[in-house]
Amino acid sequence: MAAKAPDASCRIVVLHGKDAFLRMEWTRRVVDSLREQNGSCDEFRFDGTTASLAEVLDEARTLGLMSPCKAVVVDGADAFIGAEERRRALERYAAAPVEQTTLILRATTWRPGNFDKLVAKVGVVQKCEPPADAEAQRWAISRAQKRHDARLTPDAAALLVERLGADLGRIDMELGKLAVDARAAGTEITRELVREQVGAASDEQAWAVQEAILSGNVRTALEKVDELVNVARAPEVMVMWSIEDLLRKMHSAAAMQEAGRSEGEAARALKLWGESTGPLLAGARRAGARRSGQAFVGAVGADVKSKTGLGGESLRGLESAIVLAMRAVRG
Repeated sequence: MAAKAPDASCRIVVLHGKDAFLRMEWTRRVVDSLREQNGSCDEFRFDGTTASLAEVLDEARTLGLMSPCKAVVVDGADAFIGAEERRRALERYAAAPVEQTTLILRATTWRPGNFDKLVAKVGVVQKCEPPADAEAQRWAISRAQKRHDARLTPDAAALLVERLGADLGRIDMELGKLAVDARAAGTEITRELVREQVGAASDEQAWAVQEAILSGNVRTALEKVDELVNVARAPEVMVMWSIEDLLRKMHSAAAMQEAGRSEGEAARALKLWGESTGPLLAGARRAGARRSGQAFVGAVGADVKSKTGLGGESLRGLESAIVLAMRAVRG
């Protein structure tokens, strides 16, 4: 984290890291602060993968006609600054930047160097990486209040991050929807509201489907799929994929077991880990290679039919795949 936050006093701001939302958020804050300080601010954007050094620096050095300041934003700045001659030219600019311009360089990856030291004298190099879960929860509570005019309870924030991960962009999008629902109900954003309105992350949803199937209870599996599709709004394509993925792994595990390989070898070969390993290997033992293979082929066939319109609605294809998977799991 930079010691100084990017603001209107910065002549150059480097925003780098995997979190695109944070890169955009810091850009918005800088431009807003420039407008607040100067009354108005023109904003110019360039694609760093195609823009020339001359056009970017010409824009940075040209005084605006209508506004007292400007923000020049370059995306893909890692590619833009990559060549040595460009880096040297930008270092010369950083040594004497235009007072009325803030140059904002945005990149996913960034190679530190002498340029960073020069930027530190006139601006900020800000890392934009996903925060830890606890920090994401605190951010969500603050964001709900300041941006969406709603109170997010701490336990609701914990569940929100649990379901979405520390993805601030997704959290912010869901907060907007939750705030509307909370205001309509005249209440705060509660854990119950999050549970009802926000679906689990896709990997958690996939495991939820597979876990329900491995339970051996048809009703449990069908109810779980209904919950994911109709309540959590999980894509049916994802649910079908999770069923096919389970059957594929079961078939491979069963085939390896029947070939005399240990369950540990099968788990390592299939990259199984965590709580899913035991139930999946047990299901493979019960099903056997032949039955699990037939179920996998049948599930793929049901998927194809649902997508081509030959088998009715896609939900019917899901139900067919579940039944095939349940028969295999039961042995």
